[in-house]
Amino acid sequence: MRFRKLDFLNLAFCHRSYANETQEDVDNNEKLEFLGDSILGLVASEYLYYLLPDKAEGDLARIKSFVVSENTLSIVARKIKIDNYILIGRGEEYSGGRNKKAILADCVEAIIGAYYLDSGIKAVRTFILTHIVPEIMKVIENKHDKDYKTLLQEFVQKKYKTYPKYKMLKKTGPDHDRTFLVEVKIKDRTFGPGEGKNKKAAEQSAASIAYKAYIAEMGEIEAGLE
Repeated sequence: MRFRKLDFLNLAFCHRSYANETQEDVDNNEKLEFLGDSILGLVASEYLYYLLPDKAEGDLARIKSFVVSENTLSIVARKIKIDNYILIGRGEEYSGGRNKKAILADCVEAIIGAYYLDSGIKAVRTFILTHIVPEIMKVIENKHDKDYKTLLQEFVQKKYKTYPKYKMLKKTGPDHDRTFLVEVKIKDRTFGPGEGKNKKAAEQSAASIAYKAYIAEMGEIEAGLE
C-alpha cells in the first residue's frame, strides 16, 4: 500500500478522542470509517459471490458477517501494526484504548476509506482481499473464532423457545485493567462464570461455556442411542 496524499492516511489514524483533546485543527476519522465500511462490505460481498456460486444468500451473509466483524478487523489491525500508530486521547490511552477492538477495527475501515479516495477501487480491493481472504478461508474451514452468543441464542430459541439471560457478577482490578465476570442462565440452569476484559468479552466466554456444554450433552445422548 502506497499513498499519494499522506493527508488521507494521517486522518485515518486520528481517533475522535485525539481530535477532541489536541490544540491542533484536526478532524477525526469517522467519515472515512463510514466510507470504508461500505467499501469493505462491497469487496467482501463481490468476492464471496464469485467464490461460492452455489451457496445460498444466507450462507454468504453469515460468512461475510464474520470477516467484516470487529473481531476480525482488530486482528488485521494488529497484523499491520495499527495499534502502534493510531492517535488517541490521553483518556483513551490510559484506559487501554490502543488495544480496544472497536477502535482498531474502526481505524482499519478508515484506512480503507482513505486508500479508496487516494488510489481508487482497484488498489483498495487488492489491499482488502490480501487481508480478508485468509479470514474467509478460516470460516469456510470452520477454523474461525465463533460468535458463541449468537450460536447459543439460536440453539436455545429453537430447543427451549426462550432466551439466554446474562448477569454481571463482579468486576475486578484497577480501572485501566478491569476483568469482568458474567454468568448466563437458561431456564433453570446457570453456566459460567465467563471472564473478559470487557462485558461483551465476558458474555462471549459465558456463552461459550454454555453452548459447549449443551453440544457435549447432545453428543452423549446421540451416542447412547446408537
